[in-house]
Formats: sequence, structure tokens, C-alpha cells
Amino acid sequence: MSGKEIRLSRLMHPRSGRVFIIPMDHGVSTWPLDGLEDMEAAIGRVAVTGVTGVLIHKGQVRRAVAPLAAHRHLGLVVQLSGATCLGPDENDKRRIGSVEHALSLGADAVSVQVNMGTAGEPGMLEELGRISEACHAWGVPLLAMVYVRGAAAEKGWAPVAHAARIAAELGADLVKTSYTGSIDTFQRVVEGAGIPVIIGGGPRIDSDLRLLETLQDALRAGASGACIGRNVFQHDDPTAIVESAARVIHEGTDAGSALRLLESTVRLSQGSRGSGSVARGL
Repeated sequence: MSGKEIRLSRLMHPRSGRVFIIPMDHGVSTWPLDGLEDMEAAIGRVAVTGVTGVLIHKGQVRRAVAPLAAHRHLGLVVQLSGATCLGPDENDKRRIGSVEHALSLGADAVSVQVNMGTAGEPGMLEELGRISEACHAWGVPLLAMVYVRGAAAEKGWAPVAHAARIAAELGADLVKTSYTGSIDTFQRVVEGAGIPVIIGGGPRIDSDLRLLETLQDALRAGASGACIGRNVFQHDDPTAIVESAARVIHEGTDAGSALRLLESTVRLSQGSRGSGSVARGL
């Protein structure tokens, strides 16, 4: 096995072969943001069996050392792109780190974000290409987060398929993109990419069932896992929603059954807190 294959295997579940990453890199783009005030605690809340990695910016790695050491099944993905809501274009993600530095921090992989259909698209594609070459040279897996924005996002599933294909064409090992809304169309995305495709969780939603059904349908379409942030770390019970999502991703549990398990777990947790006993741990 090459160095890249060895590192990539650390992000894959040993039985299902799928990926379940929790991105917590939102503090650069938007702040204040509930759920990430204490990064060490936030990672600890989602560090359950079935989560294969966390994705953070380089400056937060120091706060991730303790939970990563305590939960050896967690891989580390370092984000190399960034932009803020304070700037002229929060969709114009620029390179803010290097593959070499990420390796020095203990990263198993790096990630880059590209927002297609924006004014900054050419520059982001150029940086994706350069980082891809560095990843190849150093044997580091590359997760490309490729989204379709603006008017192009209104043109159905085809631009999403195009975006995923671009990630593969430029050398990414994994691509994260948006679910297209149906099994048939997302299957076209997966087939056209030719590399593992994982879905993002998207904006915060108020329906656990809808989140679990989206996971279920994406996996049936051939997705290789998920990368879910706000719908996990901003959940009322992050540990419980992660456990339920992991069952869908790795065990093939249907969304309805996973929801019932989630609701049962939350009730037990609330009952433990109400009785004064120690709440459920990891």
C-alpha cells in the first residue's frame, strides 16, 4: 500500500468501508456559531464509534489533541481553504494552509473547497490543482468539497455531477457535494465521478427524519458516506444523532428505525439528567 492508501484507510470504517466525517471548520467563515465554542468538548461529543474523522482548521488541532488521543478511531482532516462572511465574497475560498504543514500536525488527509459558478471559480480550481499535486507528492489523501452556487445551482442535478467529475479530473481522492434530491439523479453523480462521493449535511434543518432519509437515499444511490457538520454539532443531543446516523451509514439501518433509536436514546438521556444521575457518556 502507498502512503496515501494507508492514510485513506484510517478515514474508512473497518467493516462498511464508508466514511463519516464531522466538519468543524465553520469558525473561519461564520462566527459566533453555537456548538463550537469549546472545540475539545465539541469533538468529544461526536467521537463515537462509527465516526471516522473530524475536519478542522490548522489552528484548532491543538484543541483536538486530547479527544483524538482518547478516540483512536478518529482520523484528522485539515482544511486548507477559507473565506469569511465579512469579506467581499464568502464563496471565494482561498488557500490558507499547506499539505506539508498539515502533515506536521498529524493530518491523515487535507480538504479544499471549490464553489462552482462563482466569480472566484478559476482561482479555486487552480489552487485545487496545485494542492492535488502536492498531495500526490506527499502521499496525502485529498477531499475536495465541490459545490454549485448561484444561477448554476438552479439547473438541476447535472451541475452537481459536473462538479463531482471536476474533483476527480483534478486529482481528488474523495469528493463531498450536495445531495441532488433523488436516488436516480444522485446515482448519475456517483457514476460519473469515478471516485468515492460523500454528501454534505447542508444548512441546519429541524427534521431528524429528513436528515436520516437523505443519508439513506444517498447511500442507496452509491454514496460512500457523509460529512455532516451543523446538523450534528448544533443538535440538541449531538452524540445521539451521530449514533443514529452511523447506524444508517455503516449498518444499513433504515431511516425510520434509526429515528426510533434516536428518540429512545434522547428520552433516556433526558431522564438520566432529570433524575440527577450522570448522563450517558461516549
